[in-house]
Amino acid sequence: MLVLVSLAMFGNYYVYDCIAPIADLLTKQLGFSDSNIGLLQAIYSFPNLIMVLIGGYLVDRIGARKAIFIFGSTCLLGAIVTVLSGHLVQMATGRLIFGIGAESLIVAVTTAIAKWFRGKELSFAFGINLMIARAGTLLAQRSPTWTKFSFMPEWVKLTYTSWRTPLLISVGIATFCVIGALIYWVMEVYAEKNYELGSAGPTDKVVFRDLFHFGVSFWYIVALCVVFYSAIFPFETFTYKFFMDAHGTTREMAGSLVGSLTICTMFGTPLLGLFVDKIGKRALLMMIGSVLLVPVYLMMAYTHSQASLYAPMAMMGIAFSLVPAVIWPSVAYIVPQSKLGTAYGLMTVVQNMGFFVFNLLIGWANDHGHASAANPAGYHLGMWIFSILGFLGMFFAFLLRRREMGPHGHGLETITAG
Repeated sequence: MLVLVSLAMFGNYYVYDCIAPIADLLTKQLGFSDSNIGLLQAIYSFPNLIMVLIGGYLVDRIGARKAIFIFGSTCLLGAIVTVLSGHLVQMATGRLIFGIGAESLIVAVTTAIAKWFRGKELSFAFGINLMIARAGTLLAQRSPTWTKFSFMPEWVKLTYTSWRTPLLISVGIATFCVIGALIYWVMEVYAEKNYELGSAGPTDKVVFRDLFHFGVSFWYIVALCVVFYSAIFPFETFTYKFFMDAHGTTREMAGSLVGSLTICTMFGTPLLGLFVDKIGKRALLMMIGSVLLVPVYLMMAYTHSQASLYAPMAMMGIAFSLVPAVIWPSVAYIVPQSKLGTAYGLMTVVQNMGFFVFNLLIGWANDHGHASAANPAGYHLGMWIFSILGFLGMFFAFLLRRREMGPHGHGLETITAG
């Protein structure tokens, strides 16, 4: 079951990350500014300021398997619309449609995993899911390299001579969103008919005022989630362009550097999930992961050799492996299972607010500083913004730890939380 829902996530993650490797081609061939490129990523998040909360509600009402199929199909449609035209409006429309499905798909898959895995195995299950999903990210990030392999067809080898070809490949991989959903549906129906799975219990009526009753610890986790992920994903939007302009890397080397971050998270997240399940200390580990982010962006901004990129990318890889291994399972210990879809939906809504704002903000900051290969200092403002987000993550994790160590805690700092 875990592999099947993760297959849908694999296609989802690939499509999300297919824009960054072609950022410079969008500038050269279509005349897009960094603000335009930021818009293509930001508009993905715009519908999810509301839609993901609705999606979480739907997961609780219609069940995860139906929701996974509906949202996976929407992801595929969005990928198709994006590639049809080189006009900004139509490409942005495709990314918006994709966003409507993608984040709600993540909520549905997260809820399905929380249904099948409980207790001390939960963090490991989340880690495996993220590992498979991020394999989609890795495939997209390393596409400048693997598309040139000798056994590839000639049209694939020429992928990065045009902005459109990489997006056509993303459409093919987006079909995994639907394939994984269909197989999961069939397998879950079969399991329910042939095995004693136990009763999940009645599902409570979901009332939107419940959103205000999740507790202080939940809101600290939400705040940490938005600032931490906003320091990662909007950075990745411009990573290729930044590495090529400020550090003189090739597109292939930029892909390798970004891909090394993903490889680290693919294997580090499930291993750290096991580690967290053994020792507890969840809020403390979130704080450590956030601290690691604070210096990495300034290290990259104020050094210009290619070799100087390895240390900060390694630090970012550790942080990006550790925090997700802790933050998502922690919600399942704080919120009742019948409200998990709504809770994850709310958390993802706020996360998408961050993605929307910071993709636009960093695009503006780069344009404002006239960031380019001739002016790498133009990237400095954006890198300072990312560092401040890392500091805020540390602050919210500190508040969470203080809360959990007191009488109103949920045991997140113990080995067996909840």
